[in-house]
Amino acid sequence: MTTFQEARAFLLKHRTDYAAAVEGFRWPEPIPFNWALDWFDAELAQSPESRDSTALWIVDAGSDRQTKLSFAALSRRSNQVANFLRAQGLKRGDHLLLLLGNVVPLWETMLAAIKLGVVVIPATTLLTADELRDRLDRGRARVVVATQDQVAKFDKLGGADLVRIAVGASAAQDGWLSFEKAADFPQAFAPDGPTQADDPMLLYFTSGTTAKPKLVRHSQRSYPVGHLSTMYWLGLQPGDIHLNISSPGWAKHAWSCFFAPWNAGATVFVVNQPRFDAKGLLATIGRCAVTTLCAPPTVWRLFIQERLADFKVSLREVCGAGEPLNPEVIDQVRAAWGLTIRDGYGQTETAAIVGNSPGQAVKIGSMGRPLPGYRVEITDADGHATKEGEVTLKLGADRPAGLMQGYQGEDGKLAGADGAIYRSGDVVFVDDEGYLTFVGRSDDVFKSSDYRISPFELESVLLEHEAVAEAAVVPSPDPIRLAVPKAYVLLTAGAESSPATALSIFQHLHTHLAPFKRIRRIELVTELPKTISGKIRRVQLRRLEHDNNREDALRGVEFREEDFPDLQKVRPAGSADH
Repeated sequence: MTTFQEARAFLLKHRTDYAAAVEGFRWPEPIPFNWALDWFDAELAQSPESRDSTALWIVDAGSDRQTKLSFAALSRRSNQVANFLRAQGLKRGDHLLLLLGNVVPLWETMLAAIKLGVVVIPATTLLTADELRDRLDRGRARVVVATQDQVAKFDKLGGADLVRIAVGASAAQDGWLSFEKAADFPQAFAPDGPTQADDPMLLYFTSGTTAKPKLVRHSQRSYPVGHLSTMYWLGLQPGDIHLNISSPGWAKHAWSCFFAPWNAGATVFVVNQPRFDAKGLLATIGRCAVTTLCAPPTVWRLFIQERLADFKVSLREVCGAGEPLNPEVIDQVRAAWGLTIRDGYGQTETAAIVGNSPGQAVKIGSMGRPLPGYRVEITDADGHATKEGEVTLKLGADRPAGLMQGYQGEDGKLAGADGAIYRSGDVVFVDDEGYLTFVGRSDDVFKSSDYRISPFELESVLLEHEAVAEAAVVPSPDPIRLAVPKAYVLLTAGAESSPATALSIFQHLHTHLAPFKRIRRIELVTELPKTISGKIRRVQLRRLEHDNNREDALRGVEFREEDFPDLQKVRPAGSADH
């Protein structure tokens, strides 16, 4: 029988040997296991090698404030929070809405809830009152833990039975308890019984790029144990100082600011900035000797606007996640630091399931190969293996630990992760060596003149133009071709929103794209709609195009190919128009 400790040790041993890791890795058995008690407390907080090591390091940019807590200290403090929550009547199976930024109580509460068997609903502090009502109602929360600046949002939400706990309140006020009262409770904690592998632990509301958010339910096994694969992809080792740039309330925060680094015995490093400052963050990364870094493509694109070579860093591993990275970003980071950004792939519904792990040959543009423990198949709509199709996971005896229990419906029942396979909804191309390249969401890929168009592919070419900072490609209705590719383009600082700039971009596209893929329309805008987690909301732009809404605040100045007659003279070598 494989234990969590054995599975972890195996992946650390084969950290750079992908073939051996895939061949020999086995998920731990689904036995009673409480990650916070049986791993964090019993191992990290007790072992002489790690107990006094820094578990959490928070730096507040723009001030001299920083907080460092050891594994042993966090173990004791989370025990106090668990006892405090228990005193408020919380018990195993109850639901807790967690509405905190990157403050110490977030990590204390997460650990405490796991110890109690309480189900956490992570939420971003940017939610509106209506969105919070949805979380409370559909999430069936019995308690909310929030910062002081969130208290007013709950004034009209009702919920007389809701236990309200505010971080930063010096005393009880307006029906809210002070989180700081937890310091008065015992530092020792005794669970009420064993934690089963299929006990629920997390309820995530998906970001809702295409529909009303779904409730993704994870178990006491799926995220703690499942993120062994994320630890492997990130290349984490004991003693690392790991920075992951993502916001609390979203799955990637739990991936890489909680489970993966602490599975490795690494330090979770956080930098709080009032507004994102690439130069300041790069300086902090160097000053604090961060060893591993994971950031979304938007952050990497902002990083390369700076002179990276001027920043002396201690980085060993650099990763990207959220959306595929573009080659020019990878090239610039490699030239400055001698490091290759390694892409990876997963979802709120899973841990990391595909990645360019350390030691593998990285194919630029590919998100890598299936990680240890995952039987990934690429299938068409009928379930047949294909070179380009949907990412699916084998279930049954091959079910990976890092897959959700399912989508939780209004009646509490689960769906979406049962049966023979799990369908991700993500379309990829797989090459002969097993490397997967992202094509798009199954609902983002569209047809133009009967050709399948991948928005990401066209966006990648757009980003190669020096004036383009960010771009989103969507179908624009066309009476002849059904739809034509249209790009919403955010320009770099200093680039002029003018016909000359649009012409330059069109010329670049005509040089680098086959005629059937050509972007026929460009709209230069001052902002792109994004989810709170930073992903571009193509669905919102698609709706603008479908409705032909010219009054929306997102609209900019549109240019069309036909505005520039000389464009027809610019063609890729050997091409023919369609």
